[in-house]
Amino acid sequence: MGASVYPRTFRDRLAAGTPFLLDGATGTELERRGARCDLPLWSARALLEAPELVERIHRDYAEAGAEVLVANTFRTQRRTLARAGLGARAEALTRLAVALARRAIGARGFVAGSIAPLEDCWRPDLVPDDAPLAREHAEHAAHLLAAGADLLLVETQNTIREAVAATRAAVATSLPVWVSFACDARARLGSGESLAAALAAVAPLAPALVGVNCTAPEHVASALPILRASGLPFGVYPNLGGPDARARDASPAAFAAHADAWLAAGASGIGGCCDTTPDHVRALGERLAPMG
Repeated sequence: MGASVYPRTFRDRLAAGTPFLLDGATGTELERRGARCDLPLWSARALLEAPELVERIHRDYAEAGAEVLVANTFRTQRRTLARAGLGARAEALTRLAVALARRAIGARGFVAGSIAPLEDCWRPDLVPDDAPLAREHAEHAAHLLAAGADLLLVETQNTIREAVAATRAAVATSLPVWVSFACDARARLGSGESLAAALAAVAPLAPALVGVNCTAPEHVASALPILRASGLPFGVYPNLGGPDARARDASPAAFAAHADAWLAAGASGIGGCCDTTPDHVRALGERLAPMG
């Protein structure tokens, strides 16, 4: 954003009207740079073993032009950490993750706290019952608030039930909330529920944005009219993974070319998910430059 005085809050930045640039992948970028990301901790392992690399990746995205960095909190919920005997460190590791992103972005951007599905992003059948959903998402959201996140990103949601629970917990912090769904080519969640129904379910909770992520770039097209019809600001950050990845041109230029359609549909924010890199984000920024 070219203004000499940068917006104080994420809500102010959203109200400015020009699209913002989100960062790209953290977990797959850690793997690409040689960090251990084995389960159950996945990307959270780097907070224990390579925090300097986490910060370096954040800095690379900031240098590529990202205004919003997503803290490495995708797997710092107590449930995940407990599987490695680290449940008691949920708040401390969440605070560390936010601090690393904050140091990288400084005063020229914002830190989003990631809130992921409690179980597997691709296994909607594993979504917990309502009581643990409410309790555990509330705890994670409270940790992110205490850590100083500027907004909460409820992402890669695969069922309406968990998306509503996580969004409700996030909104209760009074931070702006962005809720994003992983969709297929028919704009359906992993559960088979429609994106339209998911947006209708979270809309009464008044999120600041909605969107889609971890979706193949070519599948975003079916989601765009649904996102636009919701009447809410929306963001798009697809992945470069999936079963058809080898058949796709994964170059930064090819990825960024898809963004023209996202922006034409009215996207408020764009970025990348799994397997995107700082080069992909830089290419997206070049698409945004004429609008800034």
